[in-house]
Order: sequence, then structure tokens, then C-alpha cells
Amino acid sequence: MRGFSPAQSERILDLLWSEATRTEYTVRFRWAAGSVAFWDNRATAHLAIADAGHLGHDRVLYRVALEGDVPKGVDGRESEPVSGEPFHGN
Repeated sequence: MRGFSPAQSERILDLLWSEATRTEYTVRFRWAAGSVAFWDNRATAHLAIADAGHLGHDRVLYRVALEGDVPKGVDGRESEPVSGEPFHGN
């Protein structure tokens, strides 16, 4: 994180991760034949857990990147990349 030492950054990220993974902020999706799920990776975290019921079955995942608006924080400021270049499709 910009403006923080690596140790400070690690502690802040640990705090944010522990908050984001609280049960009341999570969704458990019940897969069935033909199910489709999607989420916006700009504002969510995805974690496939071991008890999701897909063990012993093939999981098929298609990842796509869509162009769209630049996400904004609660203060209205646009997000800015920390590294790499923004994706711009053809």
C-alpha cells in the first residue's frame, strides 16, 4: 500500500481481509446443473472453499474481462492502478 512500510501494509491488509471475510459479508452459492454465477472482481473477493460440493467433479471456469467505468471509492475518487497498465480491448 502506498505511503506505508511493508509491515504496516501487511497489518492493514490483514485487518481488511479479516473484515471482508466475515460471515455476514459472504455468499455461499449452491451449484446445480446449468448454474451460472458472476461477480465484479473490482469490488469482491472470490475464494473457492473445500466444502463447496465440487470435489470429485470437474469445475469449468471461464474468466472474462469487460470494459466499463473506472470504479470509485466511497469518497468519489476514481481508482488508480498500483502496477501494470489498464486493459483496453480492441
